[in-house]
Amino acid sequence: MTGGATRASQPSNPKPANHALTSPSFSGRSPSGAGDLSVETHGIAPVARESRYGTPARLFTVWFAPQVNMTGVFTGTLAILLGLGFWLGLLAMVIGTVLGALVVAYLSTWGPRTGTAQLPTARMAFGPGVPLPAALQWLSSIAWDALVGLFGGQALALLLGIPFWVAVLIVLAVQGAVGFVGYELIHRLQAVLTVVLFATFVVFAVKLVTGGGHPVITPAQLTGADLVGAFVLEVTVALSLTISWASYAADFSRYLPVDSSQARVFGYTFGGIVLAYIFVQAIGIAGAGAIGDHTAEGVREVMGGGALGALALLVIALASVGSGVMNDYSGSLALQTLGVRVRRPVSAVLVTVLAFFLILWLHSADTATRFLDVLLLIGYWIPAFVAIIVIDWVLRTRRATDLFVDVAAAVTPRRHAVAALVVFVLSYAAAMPFMNTSLIQGPVAAAWHGADIAYFVNFFVAATLYGGYRIIGDRRTARRPG
Repeated sequence: MTGGATRASQPSNPKPANHALTSPSFSGRSPSGAGDLSVETHGIAPVARESRYGTPARLFTVWFAPQVNMTGVFTGTLAILLGLGFWLGLLAMVIGTVLGALVVAYLSTWGPRTGTAQLPTARMAFGPGVPLPAALQWLSSIAWDALVGLFGGQALALLLGIPFWVAVLIVLAVQGAVGFVGYELIHRLQAVLTVVLFATFVVFAVKLVTGGGHPVITPAQLTGADLVGAFVLEVTVALSLTISWASYAADFSRYLPVDSSQARVFGYTFGGIVLAYIFVQAIGIAGAGAIGDHTAEGVREVMGGGALGALALLVIALASVGSGVMNDYSGSLALQTLGVRVRRPVSAVLVTVLAFFLILWLHSADTATRFLDVLLLIGYWIPAFVAIIVIDWVLRTRRATDLFVDVAAAVTPRRHAVAALVVFVLSYAAAMPFMNTSLIQGPVAAAWHGADIAYFVNFFVAATLYGGYRIIGDRRTARRPG
């Protein structure tokens, strides 16, 4: 059934531009309801209305648990390493986190309306050009898998006294198994982990505050332009962490009924992400003196060793699994969006396997520097992606009379697809002078004392170019006779 949102933006009797979504390779068995833990073989094909189930409330835990891990904690420590001190570091982190979460929560509302994951929905804007953002998303999923798996492997190696690479294999095997089963097991796992991780990290925070070995409230170490530059960089770091979920957002809401409250979908997603990130990054800012070396050993020492230290290491490993399964799952959908006709469970395992080698690279040298580089570099493309798909979505649905948007039947004129792809590339190029990593340090970022505003430039250039193109084009079309 094609809803009004689709009819409002398409000519009569259109030839579906996104018919690839309906390939037999991309459909399959869907969960029958909450608690159905059989293997989900359904891929990027839209989920049928009659197969939808669940309530928006389950989005809180599916977005809270993946953020409560050492990646978030160590992102917080970067604020101290940059010289911001506790209060300025916390403020910068909150600003970046809220900005990114607003985007993710908005895109999450598309899941119930389309029954489709985020990357396949982007076909409406990018048309045949969607493989480029899909490829970037697939690679980003592998990179994020590595960032969270790195700390899980360190923790398990310390806990069991086994080689690091063996510990990584164990962590990835567990999360790979969860990603293989799919959507419903992920939701169930995150509900349990929300309770377990929150309780453990509360104890961790208390130990940091009462341990007395390192100051919690530290002053800023910089002044003037250097302080401003570091503050902007930390805002961008926090933003990069949060907005990285934007290309995943609808993946975990696509089974919700079409008539699910958009306000509740938005609210539970936003609340889960923001509360979790503020919680764990504040721990990192407070405990940077104790764990600033980016190792699980620092966490065990804060917990006092013994049984409590061992429990902390086990929970760190579990936390990496909880975050990693999100990457495996969304990576599997991105690979299908590329046009690779492989079943979703198999493609999820492939992401896990490739992450293993990236983890070994991250572990082989200066982890803190490589951590920051990967964190920034894998997300620079996302703001432009968001700007393009949001503009296209708003223009398509602004006169909709039905909540349902049929992505598979949506028409993408060739000129719009080309424009989206060109703007996407130009926006990235325009942002490069503003980037600040050890691999790419743009002249503007260097002149601005390290301030990295590449994410914002990427977004605004794309919004201006693509939005201007679509608005002017629509006006010209409206003026044509007949």
